[in-house]
Amino acid sequence: MTDLPTPDTDQPHDLIGIGIGPFNLSLAALAHGIPANPRPLTAAFYEQRPAFHWHPGLLIDGASLQVPFLADLVTLAAPASPWTFLNYLRSRDRLFPFYFAERFHIQRAEYDAYCRWVTDQLPGLHFSHQVDAVRWNNQRELFEIDFTQLDNEGEAEALGRAHTRNIALGIGTEPHIPEPLKPLTEAENVPVIHSADYLHHRQELLEAPHITVIGSGQSGAEIFFDLLRARPTGHENLHWLARTQAFAPMEYSKLGLEHFTPDYSRYFHALPESVRDELVPHQWQLHKGIDADTIAAIHDELYRRTLHGGWPDTTLTPGVSVRTAGRVANTRIELHLEHTQQNTRSRLTTDAVVLATGYRERSLDRILTGLDPYMRRDASERPRIDDRFRLVLDPTVTGNVYVQNAERHTHGVGAPDLGLAAWRSATILNDLTGTNPYPLPERTAFTTFGLTPHNPRVPTQGPDLIPLARNT
Repeated sequence: MTDLPTPDTDQPHDLIGIGIGPFNLSLAALAHGIPANPRPLTAAFYEQRPAFHWHPGLLIDGASLQVPFLADLVTLAAPASPWTFLNYLRSRDRLFPFYFAERFHIQRAEYDAYCRWVTDQLPGLHFSHQVDAVRWNNQRELFEIDFTQLDNEGEAEALGRAHTRNIALGIGTEPHIPEPLKPLTEAENVPVIHSADYLHHRQELLEAPHITVIGSGQSGAEIFFDLLRARPTGHENLHWLARTQAFAPMEYSKLGLEHFTPDYSRYFHALPESVRDELVPHQWQLHKGIDADTIAAIHDELYRRTLHGGWPDTTLTPGVSVRTAGRVANTRIELHLEHTQQNTRSRLTTDAVVLATGYRERSLDRILTGLDPYMRRDASERPRIDDRFRLVLDPTVTGNVYVQNAERHTHGVGAPDLGLAAWRSATILNDLTGTNPYPLPERTAFTTFGLTPHNPRVPTQGPDLIPLARNT
C-alpha cells in the first residue's frame, strides 16, 4: 500500500463531502460552478462504494418513487440547472415519450439511472475512497481528512489526506434489525434477508415453500406484492406480519404533505427538544405508511385469485410483534408472536423471512471521533444541529460540518425526504459561500405551523395574528 500525493495540502478545498448518496450528490450538483469569491467554489466528494447505486436491492420492477419527479437533485432550488431530471430525459431522447406517458411519479429504477447519469458527468466525485478519520487542525484552521483508496476488490490500495474549510456529511442510513429478530441473521441454511438485499436473493426466496414478510411499510408491501405475483394461485404460502394496528396508507393529502416543506422544518427546529422527541414517533404515517396504490394493487391481486372459488393461501396480520425467533431443525425458522390487542401468543414456522424493518441513521460518532472534543450534544447525547444544518461545535472551530439526513431529531420527518434535498443543499451552499447563489422562497406552505408565524413578513393581507398572553 502506498501513500497518495496530497497536492491540495497548500490549496485546501472549500468543501469536502463524505458519502455520495442522493443528498450529497444534490449538494455536489448545486455546488458545481458557483462562485466562492473571488474564485469558483472548490469541492470534492468521497464515497467508499465503487459506484453510485440507490437501494439496488429494492429496484423492484414497477416500484415507483413516493415523491414527484420534481424532487430530483436540483429542480426545487435551481430549475434551470443542467442536472435536472428533465435534462436527463432530453439527453436520452426520452423527453417526448415521458411527456406522453403523463407520469408525475417515476420508477425507482429510473431515478437510480438519472442519478448515475449525473455521477458519470459531474467532476469532483471520488468513488472507492473510504474516509477513515476527520480532525480539526487549529494552526491551519482547516479540517484534515484521512482516506484510503480501494482497489476493485475493495482492498486498501493507497492512503491519502485532504484538507478543507468545510465538510458535508452524507453517509446515509443502514438496515435496521430489531433486537428480537437479530438471532435470525445467524440462521444458517435458512434464507433470512433484509429488504435492502431483496432482489439479490429473490430467486432463493421464491424456492422456499413458505415465506414470511415482517414489516408494515412501503418496502414490506412491495416485497409481499412481488412475491405474491410470482407464486401460483392457491399455493402462495405467504405470511405478512406488521406491528402497526393496520396495513395503513401513507398520509398523502395535500395539506398533510406540507410537513415536508421548509416551513415545517423551520417550525420543528424551533420546538423544545422534549417536544420534538415526543412528536416524531406519532408522525409515523407521514413516512412509514404504504402508498395507497400499492395497497390497492395487493387487494386487486388477492381478489383476482378468488375468481374461481377459494381464497389465496396468504395470511396478512397486523398488530403483531415478534417476541423471539430461532431455528428449527436447522432448516426452518420459528417465530414467537404476540398480538397486542388480543393479548394472545402463538408460533409461526416458516422457511424464509424477509425483514422489511426499515433503516436507521448511521452514527456520526465513528467518523467524527477526532472532532468529539469540539462537538456539542443534546440531553440524549445526540449531536446538536443548528437551523442551517451545521453541527454545533466549539467556537474555536472556524470551519463548518454540515449534515444531510442525520437531523431528524432536530428538523423532523422531512430529513430523509428526497423532496427537501435541493432546498437543504441550497441552504448549505448559501451559508457556506456567505452569499445567495440560490435564492430560496420565504414561504412554502399554506399551513401556518404554530400560533406565531415563522416569518411575519409573509402575510400581506388579512388580520394580524396576535399570540395569546399567558395567565399569570
